[in-house]
Amino acid sequence: MMDVSDHVVEPDKTSQTRHNQAYEGLRSLLLSGSLAPGTRLTEAELTTMFNVSRSTMRSVLVRLTQEGYVTSEVNRGVRTRSFSAEEALDILEAREVLESALAGKAAERATEEEIHELRGTLEAMEDCKRRGDQAGYSRGNREFHQQVKAAAHQHTLARAYETLLYPLVMRQYRNLSAQHPRSGSLEEHQAILLAIVTRNPDAAVAAMRHHVASARRALLLRTAD
Repeated sequence: MMDVSDHVVEPDKTSQTRHNQAYEGLRSLLLSGSLAPGTRLTEAELTTMFNVSRSTMRSVLVRLTQEGYVTSEVNRGVRTRSFSAEEALDILEAREVLESALAGKAAERATEEEIHELRGTLEAMEDCKRRGDQAGYSRGNREFHQQVKAAAHQHTLARAYETLLYPLVMRQYRNLSAQHPRSGSLEEHQAILLAIVTRNPDAAVAAMRHHVASARRALLLRTAD
């Protein structure tokens, strides 16, 4: 039976808003790591979850496929993305380069208000570590990195960084039996902040590269190299 929702005529502006809301919602769900690699995504379930028409959700899935968040294959449907070890390594190495450059720019360009926000986030992470709040620490960690990116005021680097799928890679290859937060993680963030506060771009680049590389080495990532 033909689904009448495919033939609902919506104003262009409303349709675009619904598309964007569904896109951001599904993208956030994918980045949250709550869906295992290879999980099949069905239009029927997603249209109900995000309260949009099938045509809108189909458009969202096409966009996410083009951006690499999901895969679409004949007879297999749309599935959450999984990465080979070699693909994962390429993405993580690119992250090291881009995020280190952003940290260097943040040391040059961060406003006093942005530095204050970074301090506040790091203090919250320290508190979470003391209380054993792993989820809170992880949220703080993500916020800290987003704040460094914003403080860089370098939109070309930021756009390139945002296309990386490293959160998906990190979740696929994370070591669930390892200590969290990782030993040395907090101190590495402190070193990044110190370099930004003291307006030392070279130190910020080095501190961020060390931090990101350390996080990569903690993954269950084995390649031919």
